[in-house]
Amino acid sequence: MNSCVLMAEIINEPQLRYTADNLGVTEMLVQFPNSQKPEDPPATLKVVGWGNLATEIQQNYHQGDRVILVGRLTMNTVAMEGFKEKRAELTVQQIQSVGGSFDTDPLPSATATPSFTETAPRQTPSAPRPPQKDVPTYESAARPAPTPAPSYEPVPQPTNYERTTYPAVKEQEPDPDDIPF
Repeated sequence: MNSCVLMAEIINEPQLRYTADNLGVTEMLVQFPNSQKPEDPPATLKVVGWGNLATEIQQNYHQGDRVILVGRLTMNTVAMEGFKEKRAELTVQQIQSVGGSFDTDPLPSATATPSFTETAPRQTPSAPRPPQKDVPTYESAARPAPTPAPSYEPVPQPTNYERTTYPAVKEQEPDPDDIPF
């Protein structure tokens, strides 16, 4: 199974276009650290989204956003002047917005919390919500009583095994006029 998960920064504004069948396609470039050394240049990768996800990417994600991408990695051969070049491309299936920046620290920053937005639009900060009263929590919710596991009785096995004999089958001569199709 070909499945890749990548944390990257969008470096090109997502471009939405449509196929002849009116299917949305969004293309963008992302970059991500190529190694543990900060002096090494980041790697870049072309990312493509299709259908409703393409429209969502174009509307909700922009240059400079940090995202987690889940999708399929493919290698495409591009004919250049006198030679062929292979380029990697990620066909995105899910996208999540991530706050914070890329660090080489092994422990994640406490302020960098991912927010899952596979197909939901990004929320803008609004007025704080008033506290809700009498909202049940996981700890306070009544749990249903456990259901006992069903019991199964063993099926009795036959005690005598008789060999059944069948009459021999005679093979018939093929009909010379019968032509199989």
